[in-house]
Amino acid sequence: MPISLSIHLRDLNQALVHAWREEFAGVPGVIVSHGDIFSERPGPVTASDPIDVRADAVVSPANSFGFMDGGIDAVYTYHLGPKLEEQLRATLATRFGGELPVGQAIVVPTGHPAIPWCISAPTMRVPADVSDTVHAYLAMRAALRAVLSHNESSAEPIRTVLCPGLGTATGRMPPARCARQMREAWNQVLGGRPAIPSSVYEAMEHDRRLRA
Repeated sequence: MPISLSIHLRDLNQALVHAWREEFAGVPGVIVSHGDIFSERPGPVTASDPIDVRADAVVSPANSFGFMDGGIDAVYTYHLGPKLEEQLRATLATRFGGELPVGQAIVVPTGHPAIPWCISAPTMRVPADVSDTVHAYLAMRAALRAVLSHNESSAEPIRTVLCPGLGTATGRMPPARCARQMREAWNQVLGGRPAIPSSVYEAMEHDRRLRA
C-alpha cells in the first residue's frame, strides 16, 4: 500500500505564500504557511531558539555541486549541522561524479532527529538567475520522485516533507511562476496526471505554459 505523503510549503516571502495558496487550494495533503522554514513562531530561528517545525525531510534547492554555504542552505547547515553538506558532497562524488544536474534529486540523512532526511533538488547548476526557466518544476518533480523511490526501499519512510520556495531567492523566480511550476510537478507525480508529450510541439507548449 502506498505511503501517504504530506507536503508543507513554507516561506518568508508573502507573495509566494499567497501564490501557493491559490495554486494548491483544496489539494489534499498540502499545507501552506508563512514563516521561517524551521519555526512556527514569529521571528527568525536562532542558536538559542531550537527547531519547532517537525518533518521527516526538508527540500534543499541547492546548486548542482552540493555547496550549502549560501541562502537557505546555509540555514540548513547552521541548524542541522555541517555534516549535512559533507554527506551530500560525498554522495554526489560517489554516485554522480560530483555534480547533480537540475531535474534530479537525492535523499541524504541529516543526522538530526527533528528532520532526519534532506532532499537535495538543485534549482540551478551554480548561483544564477533562473527566473525564465522551468527549474522550479524540474526540482519539485525530482524531489517528489526521489521521496517515492526512497519509500519503496527504506525502513524509515518519508511521510512529511518541508519545502521552501524553489529558485525564488538567488534564482529570482517570480512567485506566481514558481507556484505554478510546483503545482504542475505535484500534478504529475502525486496527482495522477503524468504528462508524457506525444510530440515535440506538445513538449514545447507545456514548457511555454510553465514559463508564463
